[in-house]
Amino acid sequence: MLVLITYDVSVVTSGGQRRLRNIAKTCLDYGVRVQNSVFECEVDPGQFTKLKSELMAIYDPDEDSLRFYFLGKKGRQRMEHVGAKPVEDPLRDPLIL
Repeated sequence: MLVLITYDVSVVTSGGQRRLRNIAKTCLDYGVRVQNSVFECEVDPGQFTKLKSELMAIYDPDEDSLRFYFLGKKGRQRMEHVGAKPVEDPLRDPLIL
């Protein structure tokens, strides 16, 4: 299933800056960054459970927010990108080495 993850982390403290880096790093383990605080993650239910658990352990519920949008198995077919910086899809784009 395709899950879109967005987050907003308060970075007024060094702890917030660390949380921001750790959330981005965790999301990169499961998907691709499509905008600064937006990731597309192609995961199965077990992977999503693990990803969400890891993110919930990092964020501060009093200062930060996380959003999960479930786009399903056909999510990529429902998506349209316009403008600059198209994101490569490692699952579908050929790799040139």
